[in-house]
Amino acid sequence: FCNIDKNRILFETMEWVAMFDAYPVTPGHVLLIPKEHYETFFDIPDRLKESLNFRLNDVKKLLDDKFHPTGYNIGVNCGQSAGQTVMHCHIHVIPRYDGDCENPRGGVRGVIPGKQNY
Repeated sequence: FCNIDKNRILFETMEWVAMFDAYPVTPGHVLLIPKEHYETFFDIPDRLKESLNFRLNDVKKLLDDKFHPTGYNIGVNCGQSAGQTVMHCHIHVIPRYDGDCENPRGGVRGVIPGKQNY
């Protein structure tokens, strides 16, 4: 994330950058990225985690106003076995829309095929 396309930036603060995902799952898919390098969410210091909720709410407000989603998934991949491919922590904020998939029941449980529906 060192060379971010400025056209994808939604907003930035002293500590965070919110940018539209280059390969969005749904319209409005945003990545919230700490400016300092931390490999996973668990490496982020507490002082930065404390500001995360504020930034998540900022993203939600902007996406609500622009895209009018009916729900959200918030996710973080920590480590290669969890699907992390960019080794700089980033939080996915994925707007969800009625009818965007056949059966959304189970939400994030869908990261393991066959475990979403229970």
